[in-house]
Amino acid sequence: MSKQLTCFIIFLLGLSVCISPAQARLIHHWKLDENTDAGATVAVDSVGGLNGDIEGATSAPGRLGGALSFDGADDVVTVDGFIPPEQGTVAFWINPAMAKSKERILGAGGDYEVWLRSNGELKNELFDGGSTTVGTGAGALNANEWNHVATTYDAATTGVEIYLDGELRASGLANAPSTPTDTTLLFGHRGGAAAGEHYGGLLDDVRIYDNILSATEVGTLASPPRMIARDPIPADGAMYEDTWVSLSWTPGDFAVSHDVYVGDDFHDVNDATNESKTFRGNQTATFYTAGFPGYAYPDGLVAGTTYYWRIDEVNDSEPNSPWKGGVWSFSIPPKTAYDPDPADGAEFVGPEDVTFTWTPGFGAKIHMIYLGDNYDDVNSATEGAQVGAASYSPGPLESEKVYYWRVDESDGISTYKGDVWAFTTPGAAGNPRPANGAVDVVHSVVLAWTPADTANSHEIYFGTDREAVKNATSASPEYKGTKALGSESYDPGTLDWDATYYWRVDAVYNAGPVKGLVWSFTTADFVVVDDFESYTDDDTTGQAIWQTWIDGFGLDDNGAQAGYLLPPYCERTIVHGGTQSLPLLYNNEGDVTNSEATLPLSTNRDWTTGGAGELSLWFRGDSANAAEPLYVALANSAGSPAVVAQDDADAAQARSWTRWVIPLQAFADKGIDLTNVDKITIGLGTKAGVAGPGGSGAIYIDDIRLYRLK
Repeated sequence: MSKQLTCFIIFLLGLSVCISPAQARLIHHWKLDENTDAGATVAVDSVGGLNGDIEGATSAPGRLGGALSFDGADDVVTVDGFIPPEQGTVAFWINPAMAKSKERILGAGGDYEVWLRSNGELKNELFDGGSTTVGTGAGALNANEWNHVATTYDAATTGVEIYLDGELRASGLANAPSTPTDTTLLFGHRGGAAAGEHYGGLLDDVRIYDNILSATEVGTLASPPRMIARDPIPADGAMYEDTWVSLSWTPGDFAVSHDVYVGDDFHDVNDATNESKTFRGNQTATFYTAGFPGYAYPDGLVAGTTYYWRIDEVNDSEPNSPWKGGVWSFSIPPKTAYDPDPADGAEFVGPEDVTFTWTPGFGAKIHMIYLGDNYDDVNSATEGAQVGAASYSPGPLESEKVYYWRVDESDGISTYKGDVWAFTTPGAAGNPRPANGAVDVVHSVVLAWTPADTANSHEIYFGTDREAVKNATSASPEYKGTKALGSESYDPGTLDWDATYYWRVDAVYNAGPVKGLVWSFTTADFVVVDDFESYTDDDTTGQAIWQTWIDGFGLDDNGAQAGYLLPPYCERTIVHGGTQSLPLLYNNEGDVTNSEATLPLSTNRDWTTGGAGELSLWFRGDSANAAEPLYVALANSAGSPAVVAQDDADAAQARSWTRWVIPLQAFADKGIDLTNVDKITIGLGTKAGVAGPGGSGAIYIDDIRLYRLK
């Protein structure tokens, strides 16, 4: 290895640390975005002009744009005329298959190379006769995942380093280098290496710098490029107290100009094109003014209005341009008071030492407060307590009461009537189940509440219109009857999917009923088959997961184990939603070719309810798993199960949560009556209908649901 050589590995962003007073300069940059399907045979060096010949490697999606895929057999990119600097940094992105014990990622003859072992250990090797190896340590890289690698070399000190994803992982000294004898740089191999040591996997954005990058520079390089605009001012979701605004942002890394969209409807802005009314033009400046003549909203921004804006980044020289930005928003405060404390619908407030606060309306200077225990009285009141600050102390309140309050705002010219807010004090009917504002509520929910302390009974009101429920009387269709003490529940029957419902519980006293708060909840847009949240470690009462999901215990032809052998039986760290998932261990070895666990269904047997058309579940595996095929089977009480296999034969090796959606028609086509499903089975092995290698491992299952067809 020559003393002039620098280690190399850096992709879209360089990294390296070695102290050097000289600023590093990018001297070579191979983006590897070439489209070999369209006949490209040259890897272009966009900086130094040292183009490489592509031999066998093919185009693939990259970490940044495109990448080249190497088959591990004979694919290579050859760059002739490479002159290594005396100090330098090499960086790239890598996504390896790690199918062999040793793979040469890149190198120049017998001078230097970067290579990879099948256990994920990355090596940076510089040698002169013998060899010195600096490595990241076993298991640093994972198969089929993108990592950023950067190496550095200093000819004066013979120091070498390896950075992985922006962190220094290894450093050391190489043998004293000699003048390089091979100036041919190879990607996917190294000249003179064994033919069977070609690299297999993806390689993207190779960069070489003529000096050693600092740790900070390396960290910056290891961050993926940011293609879209970011850092909006005003901040996304901000309240902005003015009638005009100067919008600004940080541009995307490749942006040359910016398409600006501004409007007062989210969908209009989100779906807009250059032909839409919310398109405000293309510009090079990174700011835009609204609320002035000649710009959007020339008459000024309107109080109480939320505005939405989007910046698309444009660079006509890039094939992926424009890059659509996210939709940001800011709101002009209303003229009325908002954000009350106690919040509208708050329970068990006070009754002592209560202070009301709120956010003043836009331009408000004087506040008028109204308080009482009757909605109509507070709503129609014209005389209240006048205060200059946005706070009010009413004194002690009564227990077991429902209170209403209102704040009117005056800007010195006009008065703006506020909304009527409500809260309860301790002892009033409350603690609704489901909780007020709950979402994804099951369609068979039974409503419940805590009774008022001294009430004789309670009246229940229920419906889909908030105002109708709030104003309902015992003569209204929303009235659902009286509930005696000890019977604080109401079953509304099967509810619609993805619908919002409102309900009210009035406490009935000798003097008459006291109107309660209006609560709400929204039902789920799915049916839960199993979310694994109900299982406990109490196997004495049958609540352990393996007592419901029947596995291969005691069976010679089923290698599955549902849940762990010892508590906690469910997985509580690797979860997709909630706090638990199903760990499914499989062992398809010897005469065993299938491992499966089955859930017998006692409820939710009609899989056509609500128009359901898809079965959805989430799974996650591990790269150390045997690549056994994954399948789901449904069965009726009689007849053969219908099996559907996962398309990805390596699904058991997925290292991140993956959603699997199966059309229910796929089971119906195989004879399953979807109106009375008896059981669902999840397994790995030959029942999938495809060959597997056999072996063992563990996968995790979560959030099994039914959805409507999209």
